Amino acid sequence: MLAVAALVLGVGVLVWAYQAVTPPPPKICGSPNGPPVTSPRIKLSDGRYLAYKERGVPKEQAKYKVILVHGFDSSKDIYLPLSQDLIDELGLYLVTYDRAGYGESDPNPKRSVKSEAFDLQELADQLELGPKFHVIGISIGTYSIWACLKYIPHRLAGVALVVPVINYWWLSFPSELFSKNYKKQLARDQWKLGIAHYTPGLTYWWLTQKWFPSSSILERHPIIFSKQDVEIIQTISKIPMPDEHKIRQQGVYESLHRDIMVHFGKWDFDPMELKNPFPNNEGSVHLWQGHKDSLVPFEMQRYLAQKLPWIQYHELPDSGHLIIHHNKLCEAIFRSLLLGEECSVSQNGVPH
Repeated sequence: MLAVAALVLGVGVLVWAYQAVTPPPPKICGSPNGPPVTSPRIKLSDGRYLAYKERGVPKEQAKYKVILVHGFDSSKDIYLPLSQDLIDELGLYLVTYDRAGYGESDPNPKRSVKSEAFDLQELADQLELGPKFHVIGISIGTYSIWACLKYIPHRLAGVALVVPVINYWWLSFPSELFSKNYKKQLARDQWKLGIAHYTPGLTYWWLTQKWFPSSSILERHPIIFSKQDVEIIQTISKIPMPDEHKIRQQGVYESLHRDIMVHFGKWDFDPMELKNPFPNNEGSVHLWQGHKDSLVPFEMQRYLAQKLPWIQYHELPDSGHLIIHHNKLCEAIFRSLLLGEECSVSQNGVPH
C-alpha cells in the first residue's frame, strides 16, 4: 500500500510540475476562439501576421520615414507626445507595430533576436518605405534594433536606442561590472533574469507562481520608478488608452515572458563588437539613458557607449526609464536623430 501511495503521489507531483511549467496555448487573433482583428496587418514570409499603425504625414510626402519598436508590456499604440506642429515640421511618417505575440501580431514560437530584425525589415518592404529608413527602439524592444545593426545595417538611415535594456551576459562586460550591478537588483529580479538565461523553460512557472515575488516590473514595484517617471505616469494616466487591453490579449507567455527569455537569453553576437554602420557619417546612432533609471544601470550603459565610440551617448541626469513619454525629451530624441540637433539639458534634466 505504501508503494502504491508513493507512486500515486509521485505521479501527482509530476502532473502538477508539468502543468506549472507549461504555458497555455495562445489565443491567436482571428482564430475561432481568439480576439478579433481590428488593425491593418501584413503577412510575413513564414505565414505569421504583423499588425501595424501609421502616424504622421502621408508616406508619399514624408521627408523622414521612421519605424518605432515598442518596449515591454506595450504595443503599436504606444503613447508618444509628439505635437502635430513637430510632425509637420519634420515631415514625419511614423510606423509602430505589435512585436510578435503582442497586441494583434501572431506569436512566434521561434522568436529570437535575429527574427525580430527580419520582421521589421519585412514590414518596411511591404509598406514600401524604400531602401533605407530610420529606426527607434524603446527599452527591451531595443534588442530588435541591436539585431538591425547586426543583420541589416545597409537598410538603416539612422538609429536611436532609448533606455536600451542591458543583457548582463553580453561577453564584453567585465565580470566585476556584471556582478556589482546584478547584485543591486531586488532578489526577485536576480532570480527572474537567472532563470530566463539559464533555465528558460521555467520562466512561465516563475512569473506565474504565487509563493514568492517574481518580478518588480510586472508588479509595478515603486522602486523601479524615478521621480520624473512618477510624474510621467500621472500625466499618462489622464490620457484615454482604449486599446490598452489588447497588449496581452493573446497570452502573457507569448508576449511578456518570451520577451524576457529572448532578451536575457544567449545571443548570437555581442553588441559591443558591432561595426559602425555609418563609417562615412551618412547617418548616426544615438543612445539615450536616464541616470536615475533603476531598470537599466547607467554604469553598464556608459561602458557599452565607451566600447562603441561611434554611438552618440546622451545621459540625462534626473531622468528614469520613461523618457520617451516626456514631451520635451521625446521631441529631443526625434530632433537629434532626424536633424542632428544637439541636446543641451537644463539642471532639472529637461532639454532646452
